[in-house]
Amino acid sequence: MVRKIQAKLVLELRAQGLSARAIAAAHGISRNSIAEVFDAVDRAYLDWDRIADLSEDEVYHLVFPGRGEHISVYAQPDWHAVHKELARVGVTLKLLHSEYVDEHALTGQPVMGYDRFCRVYQKYVLQAGITSRVGHKAGQTVEVDWSGPTMRLTDPHTGKTQKVYLFVACLPFSRYGFVEPTLDMQQNTWLAAHVAMFDFFGGSVPRIVCDNLKTGVTQRPKEGEIVLNAAYRELAGHYSAGVLPARIRSPKDKSSAENTVRHVATDVIAPLRNQTFHSLEQLRQAIRDRLVEYNQEPFQKRAGSRLSVFETEEQPTLRPLPVTAYEISEWVYGRRVARNGHITWAKNYYSVPYTQVVEKVDLRITATVVEIYRGSQRLGSHLRLPATVVHQYATHEADLPPGPGYQPWDQHRIRAWATRIGPSAETVIDRIFVSVAVAEQGFDPALAVLRLARRFSHPRLEAACALAPNSRVPSPRYAHLRPILESGQDKTGELTQPDAIDTAGYVRGGDYYAGDTK
Repeated sequence: MVRKIQAKLVLELRAQGLSARAIAAAHGISRNSIAEVFDAVDRAYLDWDRIADLSEDEVYHLVFPGRGEHISVYAQPDWHAVHKELARVGVTLKLLHSEYVDEHALTGQPVMGYDRFCRVYQKYVLQAGITSRVGHKAGQTVEVDWSGPTMRLTDPHTGKTQKVYLFVACLPFSRYGFVEPTLDMQQNTWLAAHVAMFDFFGGSVPRIVCDNLKTGVTQRPKEGEIVLNAAYRELAGHYSAGVLPARIRSPKDKSSAENTVRHVATDVIAPLRNQTFHSLEQLRQAIRDRLVEYNQEPFQKRAGSRLSVFETEEQPTLRPLPVTAYEISEWVYGRRVARNGHITWAKNYYSVPYTQVVEKVDLRITATVVEIYRGSQRLGSHLRLPATVVHQYATHEADLPPGPGYQPWDQHRIRAWATRIGPSAETVIDRIFVSVAVAEQGFDPALAVLRLARRFSHPRLEAACALAPNSRVPSPRYAHLRPILESGQDKTGELTQPDAIDTAGYVRGGDYYAGDTK
């Protein structure tokens, strides 16, 4: 075909004095095609000096104007609109082609098949110098990873340095990046970095692509379901996202994050290498300043920058953040409920429904709340007791079994016990309360007296209380009543030594202090 003739080459060789036969023999070009080029140049009165600086395509169109231009008979869609719609969630080329066919069905114009529709779209993408929307959707995925290169903090007093790890995230569609410095790579740090990431983006996405690290993935079997870390799964659920771990040793599954890690080393770490940082907040601010420049840097093969594409095309498609902020939690598994209906955490006790006694439960611990679970069932929650408090009970009345439960001791309850024993016991208890300045000071001595009924019975304690006032003690107490009961004087009804009860203890005689006189 004449369209494939290298017209400029033919005319250049002709200007060098070669004949049509020589040109055909040297370059394998048809003599008829060469003759057609010569005739067209002669009719247009073109010479070599006029076309020497033109490109091959320009010479061809100048020699054969209008030849090779293809005018499609098919109805042409608005490819700019197609490209824009393809960025929206759930929109595919298949759907847009179906809408294109429906739109031109009534006009009678021939329409392109799906294969041609896809090829023409890809050609439009190449000619317009933009990125195809077939690979990534706006606001659909975020890729996260730890950066291999690290940074350092320096103690201003000792000069010792501490390693700082970098959490890196990237939105594949806009390539918009995020970096968060941390002091470790533990579970809570991993979760806190995700919270900071979503706050930085101002929204969430339905897919989180991570590596197979233990803070994210508990098990990745060759067959069967992936087992996610419980806390990580809970965070993803809070942001209405799903975790899709990359395949093992498959960095292409999160290529955007891998590229961002490399860019962070060049655009963030390297420019800050000669600066000394004494606090994590100081380093975080320096990284954020570098990150602004990184996201504003223009693309080399694409119009705009990471920031401009994010603000105009991707940010509007992000899901809004939850109304309540995510609270980082710690899970503790297999805590057995004690027989008193409480579980222990941080040296304090939290009640569990009495039906779960001696069963094992799981605890979700946050900075403010202790939640109790049995499998996926939430049994209850308590406000977390302060870290400065130990051996304290947090008890919900609804967790206790029906019937009378534990009640704190008070003066009314103690007097009611004494009344059940007898009037003499009631009199002794009344004297105890009269003898103290504050009622609470009489609780312990009064209860000590009443508990003697458990050892010696109610009638015997009542009899001892009846004998005690016969002594010179105005307010008999435990130390006075117990000898009466142990010696059986309550049974005889008489004090064998009425004054003995008033003694304050044993008195050593003069022989004890005289020593050995022999």
